[in-house]
Amino acid sequence: MAIEAGSPHLPGSHYDGEGTNFALFSEHAERVELCIYDQQGKTEIQRFDLPEKSLDIWHGYLPGIGPGTCYGYRVHGPYEPHAGHRFNPHKLLLDPYARRLRGAFRWTDAHFGFDPASPEQDLSLDSRDNADWMPKAVVTEAVDFSCARPVNRVRWHETVLYETHVRGFTKLHPEVPENLRGSFLGLAQDKVISYLKSLGVTSVELMPVQAFIDEYHLHKKGLSNYWGYNTLGYFSPEPRYLVSDDPAEFRACVERFHDAGLEVILDVVYNHTCEGNHLGPTISFKGIDNAAYYQLLPSDRRFYVNDSGCGNTLNIRHPRVMQMVLDSLRYWAGYMGVDGFRFDLATASGRTEHGFRHDATFFQVIAQDPVLSSRKLIAEPWDLGPGGYQLGHFPGAWSEWNDRYRDTVRRFWRGDKGQLPELARRLHGSGDIFEHSGRTPRASINYVASHDGFTLRDLVSYKDRHNEANLEGNNDGHRENLSANNGVEGESGNAETDTRRWQQQRNFLTTLVVSQGVPMLLAGDEFGRTQAGNNNAYCQDNETNWIDWKNITSSGHELAEYTRQILSLRKKFRVLQADKYRHHPSDPADDSIQWLNSDGLQMREEHWHEADNQFLGFLLEQSEGDSSRFLLVVFNAADVGREFRVPVDPACDWTRISDTVDPAIKHTPEVIRAGTRLKIEASSVQIFIAG
Repeated sequence: MAIEAGSPHLPGSHYDGEGTNFALFSEHAERVELCIYDQQGKTEIQRFDLPEKSLDIWHGYLPGIGPGTCYGYRVHGPYEPHAGHRFNPHKLLLDPYARRLRGAFRWTDAHFGFDPASPEQDLSLDSRDNADWMPKAVVTEAVDFSCARPVNRVRWHETVLYETHVRGFTKLHPEVPENLRGSFLGLAQDKVISYLKSLGVTSVELMPVQAFIDEYHLHKKGLSNYWGYNTLGYFSPEPRYLVSDDPAEFRACVERFHDAGLEVILDVVYNHTCEGNHLGPTISFKGIDNAAYYQLLPSDRRFYVNDSGCGNTLNIRHPRVMQMVLDSLRYWAGYMGVDGFRFDLATASGRTEHGFRHDATFFQVIAQDPVLSSRKLIAEPWDLGPGGYQLGHFPGAWSEWNDRYRDTVRRFWRGDKGQLPELARRLHGSGDIFEHSGRTPRASINYVASHDGFTLRDLVSYKDRHNEANLEGNNDGHRENLSANNGVEGESGNAETDTRRWQQQRNFLTTLVVSQGVPMLLAGDEFGRTQAGNNNAYCQDNETNWIDWKNITSSGHELAEYTRQILSLRKKFRVLQADKYRHHPSDPADDSIQWLNSDGLQMREEHWHEADNQFLGFLLEQSEGDSSRFLLVVFNAADVGREFRVPVDPACDWTRISDTVDPAIKHTPEVIRAGTRLKIEASSVQIFIAG
């Protein structure tokens, strides 16, 4: 078999009906070998030197080679860690553009480009071959972007996000066929989708589904990376979530969600890769061109910039690396059909030589891209580098995880004093953070719990983290969770304690749903899922993370029903789906927002400074032609009940439709005259409507 010159213009492997073009970027390599394997990916059949290098792309064309062919690369060049070069042709490397993998990654010391037992470790090249433990890239059929189905365009202000994990959501699901549990096809089952629809969410945010591996230190402890923030390949679905190794299973899952009117948003990790720091493995980028793919310390290029906290930082400022990231995004959006992306540690993508900028090249390129600019874009607005906290500073088209919202709501319901001004700002959609740059409330992704930290149930059941199972001496994870255990650490067996805990969970969920901005629920929080106090369960691929559908308690089912009710309320009242910031109106036709004290009157300046006050009313007016509808939410975080006078302006009857003390109140709605004095029980929320 003879190899031809081929083309540099399509990175990766591309079948044209007669043969396959192979193209690999490496600016500093001296030679690139293409290794062809049998269709099981176990036996090497032949090697070819890629014959041409154009614009730093090594390329070649093999006639007669088609879909199903397995391959990898060996890249030759200098091994000079102090200069940033870590070429080692003894290591079989995965194509960064691989869209399909065959075989599992298995840990062995042979993955290291150096002898890990040597004194200076990474300064001397290692000659062991790692091919037997590497997955192989697979040539696929040509990708036809024109056949992608349209995305589901749920308007931002109508969006309700639901963060979940492909494996954990279905691993124990009794109505998912056993052979499909923990997979994309399991997630696509009718029972799963109907549950999500019935809950009232519009958009499912999936934790990382791009191929990833377990960290070496976890492997040695017998643990694994469950969350998936350790990316091996940016184009291939994670093999553990596939029943076969066919990526079409993911696309089929997306199509099933679209059929049901649900969006699919992917959590993506373009800030670092799985190759770690200078003591990490050489399995792809590091061996292809370490000095181009990673940000290295100028003072000694042996070491990596570590803005991610995971050992390395992807060098997205390099044109070819940025191209790879954008090609990856376009593949998942344009071919796989996903509706948006949540960018892990997104500050790293906006860093320039002069620090973070909202107009960084990466953001500008996305803004002008006809595919990506139409998708939902969500930033985790921080990284671990200098000046890494950038909440409110992303471009206008982006939304951001709002941890200020999370922390404020937690402090308020924990009973911290002096929280009213901050609470009002968060209920208002964090206009103090976003409105100044012309953004709308949808910029704020509001959440109380996410994958990172306590679940909602644990937030009201544990004061301290309990991460012993992670085998790090309980030193990992957040130390301060702004949580309260309600008198007993962990499961109590006490009816009074449990009653308080379920009520507090309803308080959190109600606050989340009535806040301006985009609410996000963590999967299982709607029925009280616990991780037994583990607030960093990234390495627990077991019952700690898997949702136990069979053993949801009666109180859990009641909470799930309450969640459905409160989310349906949000859908019914346009005033809860703010597409602009509401203030006290100068134009009576505008929707408005008012803040009320316990007398049912507008809060005055001095009321905001009453540090001991834990009571607040939140009145929204929704204009409907010549009339208006009103929605009133009353919060009392004190540990005693508080008298409240129902507003006399507007002078109309009110109907109480929700009370977190009594979640069944919707069955007996109570009509209340304007000016009536009511008792708002301790640690509770009540909702009233009028008009």
